[in-house]
Amino acid sequence: MKTKKQGNNWTAWYDPETNRYFARIMYTSREGREQYDYEITRDIYSRLGAFGEDSENEDLIRTGELAYSFENTMYGTLGPERKVWDDEASGAMNAAVRRQEKKKG
Repeated sequence: MKTKKQGNNWTAWYDPETNRYFARIMYTSREGREQYDYEITRDIYSRLGAFGEDSENEDLIRTGELAYSFENTMYGTLGPERKVWDDEASGAMNAAVRRQEKKKG
């Protein structure tokens, strides 16, 4: 099974070591960056990339469990905001991403 899928603003990973699926939606603009991490199901993962529009893939990802939200506003008066809804899922996703990055390098 393919362990990574990607669009313009989203990336999804399958971690064969834990048999879990994760996805990230990220937007970058002049004002900063918004990042949203999700734990998704196998069904969601299998359907990703089947849509012609990235927005449809992002809508599908949003049906998963939100684990982490981060917004970095470069020009705002407030500093970066970070909200973790599920520490365990956030940590598992970051570990899966690191393992895949190591395999590439």
